[in-house]
Amino acid sequence: MKTIGLIGGLSWESTADYYRLINTFIKEELGGLHSAKCQIYSFNFEEIVSLQKSGNWEKATELMINAGKTLENAGAELIVICTNTMHKMASEVQAALSVPLIHIADAAAKDITHHGLKKVGLLGTKFTMEQDFYKEKLAQWEISTIIPNETDRQIIHDIIFNELCQGKFLFESKEKYKKIMNKLREAGAEGIILGCTEIPLLITEEDIDIPLFNTTYLHAKEASASALYSPISK
Repeated sequence: MKTIGLIGGLSWESTADYYRLINTFIKEELGGLHSAKCQIYSFNFEEIVSLQKSGNWEKATELMINAGKTLENAGAELIVICTNTMHKMASEVQAALSVPLIHIADAAAKDITHHGLKKVGLLGTKFTMEQDFYKEKLAQWEISTIIPNETDRQIIHDIIFNELCQGKFLFESKEKYKKIMNKLREAGAEGIILGCTEIPLLITEEDIDIPLFNTTYLHAKEASASALYSPISK
């Protein structure tokens, strides 16, 4: 079994979910008292959010590379960034490492392809929805992306940072997300990517009648498989 290096604290609520899921997958695969070999580098999320808000992606990239190198130097044999947004600098982090980085959008795209879908709605932070890094990765799998309108993007973003990242899960926020997802379905989305690792803490498969792609679950599952077998491939 390879040692998984988790770049977490982005936020810690979803990092805890990663740890639970990865250990669950390993136990299901190997049985008995088996659990995952993991290391966690946990950021103070406030520091990262401040860099995101100010647009200082260069400094954020430097910190992410340092986290990856720290884990590799401590013996990690594969790296997982426990958030969607910070995959903005995934290529830079991977270039600085000699061990594989398991990309969250590849994990999502693999499952979307398995379902035979070609057009999906994307929910996430404004950075993930509005910038190209995530959509371009999906396009490599021949998957096109629909994002919500500007007003809805702000609603999604604010709920993530003001509620979900602070452990608040409100019924009215769930209803807002459901309305936005239904708009995306009406616009032609065949499924919805929950492209923020906090969103699955609020939204579940029961909330809409088209496929949901829980990136936390899919990423953790792919990391577990990679620790036991081999990295993702198309």
